[in-house]
Amino acid sequence: MQAGAATRTINGELGRPIQGATVNQLAQRVRDDLEANALYLVDGESRALLVSCDLVAVPAGTANRARAAMAAASGIPASAIIITATHTHAGPSVTPTCYGKPVDEEYLSRLESILTELAVEVVADPQPVHVGWNQGSARIGYNRRCCWADGSHSMHGAASKPGFTGTEGPDDPSQTGLFVRDMDGKLLAILHSNTTHPTCFYGADFYSADFPGAARGFLRDILGPIPVLYFNGAFGDIALDPQPTSGFGEQKEQKMLRAAHLLCGETLRLLHEADFATDVSLAHVSEDLPIPVRMPSDERLAEARATLAQVDAGEKIPIWDQLFAFGSVALREEFGEAGQDILPIHALRVGDFALVTQPCELFCQYGLSIKRRSPAAATAVCGPANGYSGYCPTMEGILGGGYSGEPILWTRLVPEAGYRIVDTASRLLRDLFQ
Repeated sequence: MQAGAATRTINGELGRPIQGATVNQLAQRVRDDLEANALYLVDGESRALLVSCDLVAVPAGTANRARAAMAAASGIPASAIIITATHTHAGPSVTPTCYGKPVDEEYLSRLESILTELAVEVVADPQPVHVGWNQGSARIGYNRRCCWADGSHSMHGAASKPGFTGTEGPDDPSQTGLFVRDMDGKLLAILHSNTTHPTCFYGADFYSADFPGAARGFLRDILGPIPVLYFNGAFGDIALDPQPTSGFGEQKEQKMLRAAHLLCGETLRLLHEADFATDVSLAHVSEDLPIPVRMPSDERLAEARATLAQVDAGEKIPIWDQLFAFGSVALREEFGEAGQDILPIHALRVGDFALVTQPCELFCQYGLSIKRRSPAAATAVCGPANGYSGYCPTMEGILGGGYSGEPILWTRLVPEAGYRIVDTASRLLRDLFQ
């Protein structure tokens, strides 16, 4: 096994829109650097290049163009490249989720160039390595979908509201770590994974990598300036606060530090208890999964268009009403009456460690189902990777409705999508381990 690793800063320009579905802030400063961290693994003919970007997502068009450019410049097949995002909400505006907020196309074009340079560097001089992996637990996420006596579900809830009947689904505190060090024992890179929404600075007017960036800084304070990749889990219905409560009574900075310390501390424990080897197998397979898109009803579309017309006329419309209206209209405009999405599903084997990636904010139950069916000793299920297909809710989420349940541009997949992702990923894992 050989490996290379590298890091690039990917900050946006000041004065440009910040990502976030219900806010229209412009970036006034860089609180902490956004980064792209890369790890290249090669074993004979088997190769994989993994990249983690401090962004809410990397849209499919950008990911596909970047992977093609990275392949042409580095010699790695585009099919062997996985570009994922930590899902921080304090990065540049890269996906359309707010009416009137532009996507920063100039930034996305510049990102393609940065990732191409990163790929060239990371594959230039791979060296023989030991690889270790481990699995543990650190609870930084809680299910955020609340159920109510009238049959409705909501993304968040208050304990004082009558009619609460429980949370909709599970959470997943499992944490995995993949560690690479040279033949002298020097650590070269870390890939770690846990599951929650990095939204500590949602609505702020600065760029920030949120708690994955802070955890990366803590690890570097201890281990040196190494690349650290954070691969988020099946976090579509997971938040940093337990529901339906007001959380732990923390300020934003406190919440961020809590999650960062938990993530960093468990990664250090996994590192120090990991077994390292040189004779590990490396294999990678992928499949593009076509999934139909579900559309809002004609009545809902008519209501949505009327709402946006009111906004255009200067009327004050609640921000969530604007969001649902924009999401409904944008969905029809992008996919027509009966469109489909293409979901790239990847499975990577490194010894007894397995990594599954997909392009959705996958609801947690699906991630747990893939892990339960996996033949690997330790499995990480991550996204969004190589594109962004929005939320992928369970049937309970779709029936309950509300945000991340109802069909809008970023909750667009048909009800069986999650089950098909689980089946496809499970089959790919079986192929790798057989």
